[in-house]
Amino acid sequence: MRYFLDAEYNGFGGELISLALVPEDERQAPFYEALTCPEPTEWVTEHVLPVLGTKPIDRVEMAHRFAEYLTDDPAPLLVADWPEDIAHAARLLVVGPGRMLPIRSLRFELVDPNIMGPGEPAEVPHNARHDASALRAMVLDYERRTR
Repeated sequence: MRYFLDAEYNGFGGELISLALVPEDERQAPFYEALTCPEPTEWVTEHVLPVLGTKPIDRVEMAHRFAEYLTDDPAPLLVADWPEDIAHAARLLVVGPGRMLPIRSLRFELVDPNIMGPGEPAEVPHNARHDASALRAMVLDYERRTR
């Protein structure tokens, strides 16, 4: 199944703050978790932290929840509109030197929203869950229009 991915992080190249996967199938619950951000940039303090909407957990717990969320899907495909979101999702599976959480298979797809045309803005901008939902809507709308 496809999952639409978004991540928030602490400035350009910064540490992960939150990550969301919104399944293509609306009947399935999304994944959304956040981490503490001890030294946020000014922009993150103003725009990301106030809209987290979930209690931050530690990275190890987030990693385990992420892998567990995808465990029952034999061929998950994570669709993102920004390369760094993919990098953060992949790095989340790394739990130590030479160690990653077990996962059967995981594929990534990068889409360019500028090619798809304007989508509806997220209900809560800079919240990974809402941004992933907006990405889902934009991609599915684009696919309907171009079939």
